[in-house]
Amino acid sequence: MQLKVLARALAPHRVTGTLDREVESIAYDSRRVQSNTLFVAIRGEKSDGHRFVDQAIEQGASVIVAEREIASPRATCLVVDDSRGALADLSAAFYGMPARKLKMAAVTGTNGKTTTTFLIKHICEKAGVRCGLLGTVQYEIGDRILPAIRTTPEALDIQELLAQIVNAGGRAAAMEVSSHALAQERTRGIEWDVAVFTNLTQDHLDFHGTMENYFEAKAKLFLKLASQSKKRASAVINIDDRYGEKLLRRIAGKSPVITYGLGLHADFRASNYRTEFAGTSYQLDARGRSYLVRVPLIGRFNVANSMAALAAATTLGVNLRDGVLSLARAPQVPGRLELVPAKRQFQIFVDYAHTDDALRNVLKTLRELKPRKLIVVFGCGGDRDRKKRPLMGRVADELADHAIITSDNPRKENPDAIINEVEKGFRSTSYEKIVDRTEAIRRAAALAQARDLVLIAGKGHEKYQEFADHTIPFDDLQVARRALDDLPVKF
Repeated sequence: MQLKVLARALAPHRVTGTLDREVESIAYDSRRVQSNTLFVAIRGEKSDGHRFVDQAIEQGASVIVAEREIASPRATCLVVDDSRGALADLSAAFYGMPARKLKMAAVTGTNGKTTTTFLIKHICEKAGVRCGLLGTVQYEIGDRILPAIRTTPEALDIQELLAQIVNAGGRAAAMEVSSHALAQERTRGIEWDVAVFTNLTQDHLDFHGTMENYFEAKAKLFLKLASQSKKRASAVINIDDRYGEKLLRRIAGKSPVITYGLGLHADFRASNYRTEFAGTSYQLDARGRSYLVRVPLIGRFNVANSMAALAAATTLGVNLRDGVLSLARAPQVPGRLELVPAKRQFQIFVDYAHTDDALRNVLKTLRELKPRKLIVVFGCGGDRDRKKRPLMGRVADELADHAIITSDNPRKENPDAIINEVEKGFRSTSYEKIVDRTEAIRRAAALAQARDLVLIAGKGHEKYQEFADHTIPFDDLQVARRALDDLPVKF
């Protein structure tokens, strides 16, 4: 693409050098620069791309977009006020505005994003609408499934993935949108057809500082809906959540809103829910009619997730009755209350719950299955919000019969120190500390008796464990399976 055409996507800027250049690719990582690449120098959390401009030019960058002037006879420099915003604008233009060719669903919130996007995709596909998916677990493009690098990719990667979804015949895309992504403008330039708010509980305060800042980052997605020029978007909001109610007040009268929850005033209202090992059922009242919803996912929180998905999918044009029927065949979401397959008289579940609210919801759900004893294995990640550690300990202490505190992803922190902070939330003595996560899982399996339930929480779908100077392969589900294989069958 000609630079003089691509540069039209930018806000006013200064130019040093010629605009008569051909741009064959865009990069924000200097290691990915090739000949005729446009390199955008962005300021990250850990490094500043401006430090790597010379390296990018050496590797063939012919255009530099930066927040300060770069003098080089070998490259044109475009100076902008905000290089992150410029990256988003340039990427969308370079890939031909792919979001305009798709029905776009955004899902944001602390918990439930992954399951809700999986369900939106499933409902759309069953209705004949080919739908891509971008989220925490994986990226789905046509028949291809790619491992997810992060929940919401960088702006350039989002636009490339959306273009691939279009090229694969996709007509819609369901996308998890994280608070980090909203704060860093990664989704800038995307116009949504529907945006879902699931809930907000304490998490990511290492990045946002306060819950108010965290909420404001989420709110940005919804406050921008009214200013879209190409699409009229609807907001789908969980009004059982206090931040959902706050968001509803903020956007009232600005955009169409569909509310969901258990309360009488919700547009999509659930009642009479029942949880069993085979899944969850409930009565849905919406749009003047009642439906019996069956979904093969366990838990009250999946009542909320499935309602959110139905509301979003109907906004995208799917018939509500067809959506309800399709939920009966919904897929298992990796690492979300996923049952470890084994012929035992007790069951082990793996779940991603890594906040106190998520852990509380999962443990309450398992309590509803009336186990003889409920055992939980969990930890907290290093280099992340430390305030939630004793809170998670308190939840485990209140709702589990026995807890094993272990390592999650310690990263650069001392695993023992993290565990000691989690321990502060306990008031009982019905817990133990085992730093090695494999040994902790093996211990839980060995403790379990007939009719017991074991929850391994915190990592869910993840296939790795992060330490200070290395990362190892680690899959909770596979570790649990091996533990069971090595365990004598109990009669």
